[in-house]
Amino acid sequence: MKGELIENRVIVWNIEDSRKLFSNGYYGKPIGIPKPKIEEIDAPLILDLIESLYLLENKKITISKLKQKITVQQMIEICKKEHHDFDKKYLVYKNFRDKGYIINPGIKFGCDFAVYEKGPGIDHAPFLIQVYNRSEPITSTGIVLAGRLATTVRKQFILAIPKGKDNVDFLALDWWKA
Repeated sequence: MKGELIENRVIVWNIEDSRKLFSNGYYGKPIGIPKPKIEEIDAPLILDLIESLYLLENKKITISKLKQKITVQQMIEICKKEHHDFDKKYLVYKNFRDKGYIINPGIKFGCDFAVYEKGPGIDHAPFLIQVYNRSEPITSTGIVLAGRLATTVRKQFILAIPKGKDNVDFLALDWWKA
């Protein structure tokens, strides 16, 4: 399957490839289809940089720009220019994907990622993930804001704290009434 890097996105132009990528892991978003169902996909697929790198590393797609193939290392450099703390965010993304979760950008929830157990449109994302550096202070106000957001949308808020090159510690916040 082939993708084309255009600015800060990768487009899979082939409709059949788009359908396959979306149906095998809910990668990307079909252009112009807000709540896609697999059988309705008849448009190119737009992938964000993090999931594009994951697919490239796992040899599920090739990526080119101006007809030149992009290597994994080149893609990492592109991602680093676009994402603050890219290495840490990618480690968290990869951790969830490798465990079989579906992980999407969490921008509409004000966090780094929204994580699904089955997939968008099948279940609601039960987890919101915010990636923190080990040395970064977490304020009590920040925790309260995160908790209020998560409970408002009925999700569990998880702090993901990368540890070294391959490990991530997770701290889940649950809110309950006494």
